[in-house]
Amino acid sequence: MKIAVLALDGVFDSGISAVLDVLHCANALRGQLAGAAPPAFEIHTVGVRRRVRTGLGHRIDTEPASTALDAGLLVLPALMERRPAALLETVASPAHRSARRLLAGARERRTPLASSCTGTFLLAESGVLDGLRATTSWWLAPVFRDRYRRVTLEEARMVTTSDGVTTAGAAFSHLDLALSVVGMRSPALADLVRHYLVVDDRASQAAYAIPGAMARHDPLVAAFEQWARARIAEPLSIAEAARDLGVSERTLQRTMARTLGCSPIRLVQDLRVEQAEHLLRTTALPLAAVARRVGYESPGPLRALLRRRSGGGPGRRPVSGAPRAGGCA
Repeated sequence: MKIAVLALDGVFDSGISAVLDVLHCANALRGQLAGAAPPAFEIHTVGVRRRVRTGLGHRIDTEPASTALDAGLLVLPALMERRPAALLETVASPAHRSARRLLAGARERRTPLASSCTGTFLLAESGVLDGLRATTSWWLAPVFRDRYRRVTLEEARMVTTSDGVTTAGAAFSHLDLALSVVGMRSPALADLVRHYLVVDDRASQAAYAIPGAMARHDPLVAAFEQWARARIAEPLSIAEAARDLGVSERTLQRTMARTLGCSPIRLVQDLRVEQAEHLLRTTALPLAAVARRVGYESPGPLRALLRRRSGGGPGRRPVSGAPRAGGCA
């Protein structure tokens, strides 16, 4: 399988390195599998310019973009731009017009595409993701959702594939993206690479999301988040919140859905889980006491939310481990 990795000026250094490292590691390890080894990946680093500079200023020599014309997969690593407004300006800029055309052309030819983190914005800007499901960096989800309304965003997921286009979440999900590419060829090889590189199987970004960071993208959502935090141990009424914030309950619901893709109640649940995880990490309080501190009379509902969000993830006391799943993030 021929894989073209598209390197653009300002590419995220560890992102492109992670993709290349996983693919080359897969080639090196495929002979260790029992039975016939899967074919090696033919890996090419391509660009719209023959030499590009990474986000940290390193130089990468690339093959011509035409090398990607017969590729079985075109991978776009992230761009090193963390500021939302600057990112939107960058992906829409004339500097990336050739890259947008390359991506759109690949989509027209039905070439499978893959990207992670801020690279998903360039895919979306090229029209590649219209009508598809996708994920992106959890902390950029409100910006993505507002800009690209033809895309069904599933930002809680680490990796998602829709009609031949695979997207992955925040920065180091480049590892997850590359492993998913290997897994499409050979799940056993992907598992072997995962063990050699010591990479966990991570289905969700939800455990890493910070609700307050996403709420800041809209003044009303930010005000509601602060209102809820101040009353985290109390029974909360969304109608009361709307009155206190000077808007209708319908406006609050709509703004939450547009910005975060969830309801006010779901954000309250995430805030309670966030505070509960902090208490479980930093105190010796039993779960029942923690539950009361975050607004639950009994530990059952909190236990269910902890399981749904992240299970016994790193840095927190285990809560009878369960698979990770999405929250508001």
